[in-house]
Amino acid sequence: MGIISSTTGVACVVCTGKRKLSAYVFGIVNSILYAIIAYKATLYGETMLNSLYYVPMQFVGFYVWNKHMDKETKEVEKKHMNWNHRFILVVSISTCTYLYGLLLKQLGDAMPFIDSFTTVSSVIAMIVSVKMFAEQWWIWIVVDIFSVYMWWCNFTSGSDNMATLLMWCVYLGNAITMLIKWEKEARKSSEI
Repeated sequence: MGIISSTTGVACVVCTGKRKLSAYVFGIVNSILYAIIAYKATLYGETMLNSLYYVPMQFVGFYVWNKHMDKETKEVEKKHMNWNHRFILVVSISTCTYLYGLLLKQLGDAMPFIDSFTTVSSVIAMIVSVKMFAEQWWIWIVVDIFSVYMWWCNFTSGSDNMATLLMWCVYLGNAITMLIKWEKEARKSSEI
């Protein structure tokens, strides 16, 4: 299950970076399997994120991106947020991370505040992604760094989730690559 989840997850993020609609097909499979894996690892924030949010958002993303496809390139548009929206993102992530972390702590989560941060940031990053903003990749990089740490701790404590840990390492590399690409293309789009 971990290998299939990881493979479809990598395919999803690569296709997202390439602005391909097929990202959402891979995303559905990945979200369902990853929710099961996270539940077994007692990472309830990750479980809820994938089962209750990512699965439905795959359909939303597919619909929105399909409406904004460039007819010639078959890729979605790219753009930047303004500074006010960026500030709101940071405040929202910080506040929601703290509050959700308190809830996860009460539920007995293995790493409540790290799990909370990755969950809250992922929710916001997905919204930013669906809206086709390049800033999504800055958020994904931070989420990926914390997720690599979280799954490293899980793996070194005796779990067999090596495929999940490797998936997050690949996500991090992809996010860095896509950040560079999207930033360049979004800047070019704003000059037109």
